Amino acid sequence: MQQLTLSQIAAGLASKDFSAVELTQHLLARIHALDPQLNSFITVTEELALAQAKAADERRAAGESGALLGAPIAHKDLFCTKGVLTSCGSKILHNFKAPYDATVVEKLAAAGAVSLGKLNMDEFAMGSANESSHFGAVKNPWDLSRVPGGSSGGSAAAVAARLIPAATGTDTGGSIRQPAALTNLTGLKPTYGRVSRWGMIAYASSLDQGGPLARTAEDCALLLGSMAGFDPKDSTCVDQPVDDYLSALAQPLAGLRIGLPKEYFGAGLDSRIADAVLAVVEELKKLGATVKDISLPNMQHAIPAYYVIAPAEASSNLSRFDGVRFGYRCENPVNLEDLYKRSRGEGFGAEVKRRIMVGTYALSAGYYDAYYLKAQKIRRLIKNDFVNAFAEVDLILGPTTPNLAWKLGEKNSDPVSAYLEDIYTITANLAGIPGLSMPAGFVDGLPVGVQLLAPYFQEARLLNVAHQYQQVSDWHTRTPAGF
Repeated sequence: MQQLTLSQIAAGLASKDFSAVELTQHLLARIHALDPQLNSFITVTEELALAQAKAADERRAAGESGALLGAPIAHKDLFCTKGVLTSCGSKILHNFKAPYDATVVEKLAAAGAVSLGKLNMDEFAMGSANESSHFGAVKNPWDLSRVPGGSSGGSAAAVAARLIPAATGTDTGGSIRQPAALTNLTGLKPTYGRVSRWGMIAYASSLDQGGPLARTAEDCALLLGSMAGFDPKDSTCVDQPVDDYLSALAQPLAGLRIGLPKEYFGAGLDSRIADAVLAVVEELKKLGATVKDISLPNMQHAIPAYYVIAPAEASSNLSRFDGVRFGYRCENPVNLEDLYKRSRGEGFGAEVKRRIMVGTYALSAGYYDAYYLKAQKIRRLIKNDFVNAFAEVDLILGPTTPNLAWKLGEKNSDPVSAYLEDIYTITANLAGIPGLSMPAGFVDGLPVGVQLLAPYFQEARLLNVAHQYQQVSDWHTRTPAGF
């Protein structure tokens, strides 16, 4: 049963091949048996999952149907879940049980999805390797000595290892797409404002966006259909009808114009990944697409701009964690200043402290104009590059990551080299456009991902292209050995 996709699970439940309770019990047993070697879960909500599965079976018995009714999933551990530990992978929230459900959690529960638990992540979503978690590093099921990518590494590892068929993640600079690429999954970052951020503990509020991770584009379409939509509780959520993502999957690709940015294929890209990407391009041409060389001239400025803007927003967002209202509190503070300093000093990890310091510096008097304001101007130039490119093409295609999954601990002494792994993904967050990574092959037994970018609210087109490619390829069906 662990090999079933969400759409196959829906068919199996509808035809009564198995019940939601049976499926949930099977996957819980796999989690208990196999997750100790992956460390992908922070919390397994066994009682909740079985109760939700039983309720889903009762709803089906009463005549209700729905693609996600009884489907098992799990949530990245920054989506607030009522009565369940919501830690953001941090010591400072090691004892925080959310008093309410995030909108994404609420919507998926209403659709009948069964939540098996909360997934490991880089602390406060800050990282590209899932090594900064207070609860320990997550391991890549394709090679347990390597990282799964981050910050949604727990989500990616659990889905890739067939512990769950799909999961939620969040993407601030590539944190859905990059781990999807490194673990052979399909991962989608929607347009900024397409999915509510209410109840999603913030890292960088103008960049964060929730989205799905699954094995196929079809499953991502199923999840996104329930996750997306206007939420009056989120002032950045856009009031726009949700497309029928499933019906768009079957559209032919004849006439599709794909742009290949010359900046994607220069120095720094592993030539073997470039070959895999170009092989995908050839397949899409056979399906009717045309290809054009384009330029994104300001892409080179994306990483420095991102690592001013995101830490600046983080320094503001994380100021709420002070040891007073919730979360970790230091022992025997002598005064309020000592409480703040020691609670944060003991509660936050090294990467979070690094980004808070950078962000606070960039926002400080005398440096705001020189750094933060200039980074925002670069952000606008990057957005304009995409506007100009999409006047010529329908989609932009390229590698998701410049390198294969690296060894655990390999980049810990050089955080900048880890930051550079997000070079192709960060621009989509700065511009707010949707992006998708899909499986594109293997190099030395490790997965390679191809990234597709589209204009605002064109998630249906991204899913359509990925689905059509997955009809003529089988990379997405490969399973890591031992799982």
